[in-house]
Amino acid sequence: MGQGSRLALRLRPTARVAPGELFDVIVVGGGPAGLSAALYAARFALKTLLIAEQVGGTLNNAGVIDDYIGIQDVPGPELAKRFESHVAKYGVPVLADRVVEVRKTGEHFEVVSRTSGAFRAQAVVIAVGSLRRKLGVPGEDRLAGRGVSYCAPCDAPLFKDKEVVVVGGGNAALQGALLTASYASRVYLVHRRDSFRAFPVYVDLIGRNPKIEPVLNSVVTEIGGTDRVEWVRVRNVLTGEERELRVSGIIIEIGMEPPVEFLKSIGLELDEYGYAVVWPGQRTNVEGLFAAGDCTGGPHKKKFDQVVTAVAEGAVAAYSAYEYVMSKRGKEAQLAR
Repeated sequence: MGQGSRLALRLRPTARVAPGELFDVIVVGGGPAGLSAALYAARFALKTLLIAEQVGGTLNNAGVIDDYIGIQDVPGPELAKRFESHVAKYGVPVLADRVVEVRKTGEHFEVVSRTSGAFRAQAVVIAVGSLRRKLGVPGEDRLAGRGVSYCAPCDAPLFKDKEVVVVGGGNAALQGALLTASYASRVYLVHRRDSFRAFPVYVDLIGRNPKIEPVLNSVVTEIGGTDRVEWVRVRNVLTGEERELRVSGIIIEIGMEPPVEFLKSIGLELDEYGYAVVWPGQRTNVEGLFAAGDCTGGPHKKKFDQVVTAVAEGAVAAYSAYEYVMSKRGKEAQLAR
């Protein structure tokens, strides 16, 4: 099979792009931030290419989403399809591949994919997201989106009047337990150590909330249920004793893992947690390179990883890329006079 045929098969929607082709903007990443950036870039009449390993990103593993304004009770994968369809309306080619390198060569960026070659762009938007850490226990993957959640702000309302396990000992976990307790009838807060590492104010609030039961020195060993979560098995790490908690869900808040090595490799400044530092306009330390969504952080950003914030950041990054491209065109026109 020739190179052109292979490219055509790997594109969503079907369109042809050629290695070495020059675009105004290349968006790297296919989650909410990347799809939003591609949509807005296309609406700004910029020649746009989106390259992503998986269109939809973490939406593909989400359960029912009910916190995206105006769209109620939509499954994550369905919302991802709607986003993708909207981008397709503007004819943006979506290349299913992994970007392994982004480098600036003269006036352009070169974006190198694993199997489809390299492409050039005036500007680049990085929206590669980050991965939520998993427990790695039996039942976790099978019941993902069916009672297994990785985001309390996203899913806490789904557990109204039900019993739930929240896992973790940091700020996110304790905040998640407090939020979930405002909906659930009971929350078991499971943490592997003998004390929480969150801010004292959250620890105090946990201790005073009668609906929250801390389960310390303990780890989750298995998640069970037929079609949805029905129970969670927990083991005490000191005594070895196990107990089975009859619950309707488990919210795992043990942190995120940004793609540190990739972000470093393209020269981005990272914060202490490994996220790409962004300034207003989703600008990075590399001129012409913008970043949006869950892979970003830094002192100028309030870290709140939600679909709505990712979409907004993607739109802002596209607008900044538009301004950058227009500025370059203006300078080039002046030089041509």
